[in-house]
Amino acid sequence: MNFTRWSARLPGTQRRAAARDDHSSVPAARAESARPMTEVTPPGGSTDAAAPAGSSLEALPARELLGRLPAPVALLHGPEHRITYVNAAYTAAFGDRPHGTPAAEAMPELDELSLLPLMDQVLRSGTPRTVKSRKVRAGSSYTVTCTPVAVGGRDGAEGEAGVLVYATDVTDHAEAAERLRASERRHRETAVTLQRSLLPQDLEQPDDLRIAATYQPGGTDAAVGGDWYDVITLGAGRTALVIGDVMGRGVRAAAVMGQLRTAVRAYARLDLPPHEVLQLLDVLAAEIDASQIATCVYAVHDPNEGHLVYASAGHLPILVCDEDGTVHRAEDPTGPPLGTGGWVHTSGTIALPPGSTAVLYTDGLVERRSEDIDEGIASLGRALSGAKGSPQVVCDRLIRSLGVTAEHDDDVAVLVVQHPARTGPSAELFHNASLDLLGGVEAAPRARAFATGVLASWRFPMELCDLGVLAASELVANSLQHGTPPMRLGLRRTDRRLIIEVTDGDDHLPRRRRAEPADEAGRGISIVATIASSWGSRRTPGGGKSVWCEFALPG
Repeated sequence: MNFTRWSARLPGTQRRAAARDDHSSVPAARAESARPMTEVTPPGGSTDAAAPAGSSLEALPARELLGRLPAPVALLHGPEHRITYVNAAYTAAFGDRPHGTPAAEAMPELDELSLLPLMDQVLRSGTPRTVKSRKVRAGSSYTVTCTPVAVGGRDGAEGEAGVLVYATDVTDHAEAAERLRASERRHRETAVTLQRSLLPQDLEQPDDLRIAATYQPGGTDAAVGGDWYDVITLGAGRTALVIGDVMGRGVRAAAVMGQLRTAVRAYARLDLPPHEVLQLLDVLAAEIDASQIATCVYAVHDPNEGHLVYASAGHLPILVCDEDGTVHRAEDPTGPPLGTGGWVHTSGTIALPPGSTAVLYTDGLVERRSEDIDEGIASLGRALSGAKGSPQVVCDRLIRSLGVTAEHDDDVAVLVVQHPARTGPSAELFHNASLDLLGGVEAAPRARAFATGVLASWRFPMELCDLGVLAASELVANSLQHGTPPMRLGLRRTDRRLIIEVTDGDDHLPRRRRAEPADEAGRGISIVATIASSWGSRRTPGGGKSVWCEFALPG
């Protein structure tokens, strides 16, 4: 057997051969290796005596060389891969193997390593094949090279095609790799758990909207990102919708996301315009971590106005699909991502009429390496145009339509908002009524009479009517005393609550305070806070303020 031919195919021998001196005897061996197959004298044939020290490589008998190798080696011949020879290392690893027996019967380890079909390919193609880090039942892992050889007869007789199997024990490397993979899985599971725990567990469901959201982490090869969403009820029927994406990976991105989401909820309670909320977030994001940039959209829905007021910090545009399937895209205004500083954000509007559906999303839904992101947004628009059903159904259909699977390379967050068109009995549960407060103090009795008539027509229980009239009277009196024209009283009922709201032209927000026994005023807001389920105030975009309270309807 010409050792230099098949040894050059074994793992590591090519690098060692390349490092030898050019004046060694190897070049002759390389020239000889151009033959298509190596002839091997069967172990039963004659063998040379042990080569003296310092003899050339070609003078060493093949059997002696194979026997000295510390790695398991087996020589098989014929289409049935009958055993011709196994060295001592092979016997020590797998046990003795009888010569002449087919490998399928006597060498179960080759079947465990899935080598039997591979050896057939080696025989047919005459090309070596290697499989890496395969595990046997005993627990050891091997990298195995199968090399075609010619198991020849004596006296120059033509040899029979065979396969030389050379196995390298890589158990330590395989176990180290498995420990690394297990560590990465634990790290990923920790990040995913943290990410999901920081997202809202149950979305708030406003009276006038139907909302669903989906978060899907990236595949196992993608680190968890910082995508998030939120729904925040602001009172007086208004709802804030938020979606954002921290430009980072892993636990750090998820932690920053959690801080931003908490801050958004706190700023939302101030009932500020969307652009002012983003202005505050921009400063906070830079303080949290200047290296972690985030995008965000903050939008507010007011059922009395029929549109979304929104501001965007470098985020993708909101899409709104009308009842007839026409899709609109919110364009300007948009500013740079949070944390960049030096930018004054502004608010814009997009219509959300009854029967329409809005979708807020992160870039993982529409961004693909092979296409421009505008093409992904256009694909989302087409999918949204044909998506019908409940918000959760629409979420799932958008995910499927955009080709997002469990192995997707990025996180995906989707928030679907539907403004249902109500007809029939459902529509009877939603009413609005308003009165402009003209004149001076005489406006107060007109407001009480108006509230009494409206609440009676809505067939509320007598106790709720009395409380509603009292709250309306106190809010109007507060506005007449401390506000400026124009003033307006608004009453709104939904299927769950009664909302009373008074607006005026003064932007000074009232606060609840403790009135002294001798005080003749200052008790109005305290009375409203006591009898109502909740109350609040906010500045209106055109200047002025709104003061409101809510009563939960009996179930």
